[in-house]
Amino acid sequence: MSPLNQQKSVTAKGLAYLSIVYLVWGSTYLAIRFAVREGSGISPFALGAMRTPIAGIALLAWAMLRRMRIRLTQSEIVTLALAGLLMWPAANGLVNWAEQRADSSYAALLVGAIPIWTALIDSIWRKQRMSWRLISFLLIGFAGVGMLAIPRLLVAEGADLATILMLIAAPICWSVGTLLQVHRPVGVTPLVSSAYLHLMGAIGFTVLFLATREPWPNPSIQAWGALAYLVIAGSIIAFTAYVRTLKLLPTHIAMTFAYVNPVVAVILGWIFLRESVSVAVLAGMSLILIGIWGVFRERFQADTAGD
Repeated sequence: MSPLNQQKSVTAKGLAYLSIVYLVWGSTYLAIRFAVREGSGISPFALGAMRTPIAGIALLAWAMLRRMRIRLTQSEIVTLALAGLLMWPAANGLVNWAEQRADSSYAALLVGAIPIWTALIDSIWRKQRMSWRLISFLLIGFAGVGMLAIPRLLVAEGADLATILMLIAAPICWSVGTLLQVHRPVGVTPLVSSAYLHLMGAIGFTVLFLATREPWPNPSIQAWGALAYLVIAGSIIAFTAYVRTLKLLPTHIAMTFAYVNPVVAVILGWIFLRESVSVAVLAGMSLILIGIWGVFRERFQADTAGD
């Protein structure tokens, strides 16, 4: 039986951990927006260079206290280095950069297409033929991305065009980084993996910060608060809750975070920053959610049939 289909009951404790992942990971887009918007005093790559080493060191120290194996093999170093660079400076860094100009809710919706990109890239990677239903759901999801991106692309110039392209590239980078760990699994615990992914990302962020000659951070009080929230809630608490969720709930239920987070981000962006929610945004969000739901449904049924 595959790990996806191990029989686990749905418990109140598991759902409590999952609710933390829903709220916190959905709210990190708002925190990033507070941290990098004009006047905040933190540039996008500086934000990553400050966030990732703090979280990485804290997670690694936690793993050491729990006496987990932290020494990596050469193969594990390569996998986690590539994945960390793709998921943090490449993916998260692009989101940080884009949210200087884009609403947090808009960023979350485009990045929320991660499961769709992952399904497509994984099928190509495995050289597997996709079912027509899976293709249909992928097309529905991409139609939602198009509804969000195309209207702005038609009128975008310069930085606006770059912002949209960055928000399309970010989930692709995250998907490839995730799949690297699926196809080249490491032997350390998820806690240790997360620690090294953060630390590898810290190296990449530092290089980008120096290469782009971003100004030295001079954070406002709000930006300091956003940074603290990203480190403590986003990187440490939510990740730990997610690891516990995977142990307590069936995987297909745990993975619902991927299509709940964008909805949370839209709601929080509207409440705290008065970000507009147009009919086109709602329509695009609906199509993305339908597409992601369908992708998970098809993948879960395929895994069940294969057991």
